[in-house]
Amino acid sequence: MPDQALPGPPRRVLVADDNPVVRAGLTALLSAHHDIEVVAEAADGAQALAHAARHRPDVVLLDLRMPGTDGLAALPELARTAPVMMLTYNREPEVVAEALRRGASGYLVHGEFTAAELVAAVRNLREGRPTLSPAVSSPAHPVSSSLGASYEPEETSSHLQPFVAQSSKARPAPAGSPRRRAARWLDFGLSSREVEVMDLIAAGMSNRQIAAACFISEKTVKNHINRIFAKLHSSSRSEAIAHWLGTAREGWTR
Repeated sequence: MPDQALPGPPRRVLVADDNPVVRAGLTALLSAHHDIEVVAEAADGAQALAHAARHRPDVVLLDLRMPGTDGLAALPELARTAPVMMLTYNREPEVVAEALRRGASGYLVHGEFTAAELVAAVRNLREGRPTLSPAVSSPAHPVSSSLGASYEPEETSSHLQPFVAQSSKARPAPAGSPRRRAARWLDFGLSSREVEVMDLIAAGMSNRQIAAACFISEKTVKNHINRIFAKLHSSSRSEAIAHWLGTAREGWTR
């Protein structure tokens, strides 16, 4: 696809995501276009606010769930500095609605856009044209009165994965780390949200704690856990954790 670069000075972008591999992938992707410049990277909301005040970006790409000050907490102040595009795996309707209520100008879900579409979204956002992922952009969505958005249960791997995979070669994760376990989600057949929930289960969190951490209801957490148990052929939390951490001796084969 030809580069549809816009005239004028480069669009200055701030990338905020707690995963250094994702940040590196996004920066590499965007920096390949001469009309886009990544002026700063942030690992959490507090860093994003500091960098935004210092660099005055034209666009902010903001992850939702980060340690310390998360994306939703930082969003209102960031939105007063520049248009903010949420870039996250979370497509829960209530979270989308809250992000837009707090000032997000766009919302993209990993796995539902190509690299070229992300670049176009950055350019469009700078020009005042918001972009929403297909999963949050049909009239069936609960917040359709203001967005016209829809919740879709299917999840696919992100088109940014080639950039992530290339960057991760220089920083191999320990075999038992959450990032390495998450990379096995295709082996288990888990969705990206189920991977997130399973890691929190393995960390010993209760359903209520998981709901708070993921900005979803406890009922939604229970639904995710039921699907996880079925996919891991497990009947209890301890059995699911054993399979997830690779410690089960029997009952699971790839």
